[in-house]
Amino acid sequence: MKMYGIPNCDTVKKARTWLAGHKFEVEFHDYKKQGVPLDVLKKAAKQLGWEPLINKKGPTWRKQPDELKDSITTQKAGFEFLEATPSAIKRPLLDVNGTYYLGFSAEQYQEIFKK
Repeated sequence: MKMYGIPNCDTVKKARTWLAGHKFEVEFHDYKKQGVPLDVLKKAAKQLGWEPLINKKGPTWRKQPDELKDSITTQKAGFEFLEATPSAIKRPLLDVNGTYYLGFSAEQYQEIFKK
């Protein structure tokens, strides 16, 4: 199991705390230090779509000029934006045996791990 995100993100912290509290070990990939793995984003996009990978509710997206936001209409443009702006990736992205999950809620993780 591998988690992708930014360690000081509150949602990532909550997800990591939940996993640790339920005795799950997770490898962590820090977008800021290790870069954005486009191959992983592409795999996640096949399952989730590319648009949900962009956190359009976060401050990073809201601070972008409207012209830039309006220009992101394809997966290619979306990935180029996310590679240049890792803080705009919705977090965390969790890979559980090749199945990807985006974001965190305790209910979501309980559902994922009850299987």
